[in-house]
Amino acid sequence: MAAKGSLKVVLAALGGNAAIAVTKFAAALFTGSSAMLSEAIHSVVDTGNQALLLYGMKRAARPADQTHPFGYGREIYFWAFVVAILLFAIGAGVSFYEGFHKFRHPEPVTNVIVNYVVLGLALAFEAGAWFVAFKEFNSTRGKRGFFEAIQVSKDPSLFTVLLEDTAAVFGIAVAFFGIFLGQLLDKPELDGLASMGIGCILAGAAIVLAYETKGLLIGEGADPEVVSGVQRILVSQKGIRRVNEVLTLHQGPQDVLVNISVDFDDGLSSEQVEAIISDVETRLRSKFPVVSRVFIEAQSWQGHRRNELRQG
Repeated sequence: MAAKGSLKVVLAALGGNAAIAVTKFAAALFTGSSAMLSEAIHSVVDTGNQALLLYGMKRAARPADQTHPFGYGREIYFWAFVVAILLFAIGAGVSFYEGFHKFRHPEPVTNVIVNYVVLGLALAFEAGAWFVAFKEFNSTRGKRGFFEAIQVSKDPSLFTVLLEDTAAVFGIAVAFFGIFLGQLLDKPELDGLASMGIGCILAGAAIVLAYETKGLLIGEGADPEVVSGVQRILVSQKGIRRVNEVLTLHQGPQDVLVNISVDFDDGLSSEQVEAIISDVETRLRSKFPVVSRVFIEAQSWQGHRRNELRQG
């Protein structure tokens, strides 16, 4: 369900940004606006980024094999990190450079009505794509705040599009005011300042995206609610005396690996231990569909503590 929602969000953003990019470039060439050119570059980068996310989602969906026994789910994290780099290097870099050049060598913007019409259309498209992304994101964040939900989200394809669309809406507003004030005050330098402002917005979005995807690339545990739920199932399971340790790792947005160390009751036969393990695994998969693999280690509490002390 979440994967289908993410795909819908990325496709909506891809279609909208591709149409907007062509329109913005035509307006930039016709009017000579630096801010509009920056917005056009922004839309091209966003379009390319969504194409990369689609490619990453397809690669991540491949089944496990001998060389990658845990599957390819984490590949989406790599491509999301590439998106962050491109957003910073191309989107922010080119926008800031173009704005700085226009600020030092200002030229009046002509046919500003064209810019206003294009920006209005772009705002409508971007707002529509943002609404699709926010609606899907809102359905998964629960009671968390906006930024907290981004921090704990394991689906970069979703929060990447949301961040990009949010940056796009702010960028359009900056471009509008830059062009409008430049015309009103007869100061074409403001068009260049607006372009630099758009570059700063893109840089900020890229930094947030890079920071979040870095954690996913390194390896993040499951949501605390999932971890506590696993703990509750283990504690309630007959035949388990003590839970030594629960380790989780996201192999993909909807792919969690769970490693468990437990101390079983004394006197259990191997068949009884096997039955307990099968029951625990069935309960975990039923309660948490994101749990794809479960490994349970039988170890005494004392033995577990000795190993921890040696490693520490």
